[in-house]
Amino acid sequence: MTDTMTNLLDIENLRVRFPTRQGHFDAVRGISFSLRRERLGIVGESGSGKSMTGRAILKLIRKPGQITADRMQMGGTNLLTASERQMRQIRGRHASMIMQDPKFSLNPVMSVGQQITEALLAHEKISRRDAKTRAIEMLDAVAIRGPDRVMDLYPHEVSGGMGQRIMIAMMLIPDPEILIADEPTSALDVSVQLQVLEILDKLVTDRGMGLIFISHDLNLVSNFCDRILIMYAGRVVEVCQAGRLHEAQHPYTRGLLNSVPDLEHPRPRLDVLKRDPAWAEAPSVSALT
Repeated sequence: MTDTMTNLLDIENLRVRFPTRQGHFDAVRGISFSLRRERLGIVGESGSGKSMTGRAILKLIRKPGQITADRMQMGGTNLLTASERQMRQIRGRHASMIMQDPKFSLNPVMSVGQQITEALLAHEKISRRDAKTRAIEMLDAVAIRGPDRVMDLYPHEVSGGMGQRIMIAMMLIPDPEILIADEPTSALDVSVQLQVLEILDKLVTDRGMGLIFISHDLNLVSNFCDRILIMYAGRVVEVCQAGRLHEAQHPYTRGLLNSVPDLEHPRPRLDVLKRDPAWAEAPSVSALT
């Protein structure tokens, strides 16, 4: 039986900093959270630090960007002291990340099959024939019709929705414990969004994975995730259970909720989000469990 109470990831006082001509810019400012075998949502406006947080976990921040933290622990591995060689083993094998617009993250000169099998061969010692079989099975698992045919296609030959699912297949084929999904449905129409979410939900549930779901869509995350972190200006301003989002207290969270349409409670006018400079200076709320 899967232990849902064990933390897969612990982050304490994470900061991501970039030097500029005017001094240092802190994109992520001292956030702390943990991840169990659950669906954890991170929500906020563009520029709030959501994507930087996901990239920092896998140490994908390019220089001159700097990552500091009091603790970054993934299972038994200290990510802060892990070498780049160790991180290459961790990425994919233990934690995978679906980037924004995944179709454009695919290599345009390699076929779909080549890219998926390469992701598997990088972490397991198996034959190319077995890797191809696993790749076809994985494409079938993410609801792609005719996976044998799709294996021979190139990224420009597939639709946006299929590109999303191909990227999900590529990230999940090494069977990671943690999946970081950065706006995985933002470029899709509503029907395809629901398909992708159902696939993610089934795979996370069946495999007992931990999911970090990054999005700007508060309603989407509240219906899909278990816990939600609300980020503003690089800090976590509120943490709540998804099912109790309507009880959120922070004025920023209330503002986000009131600025989107609600079909069950229609209003003549939507509220304009008003920001208080004091929110950016308040200490980050801890989401450690």
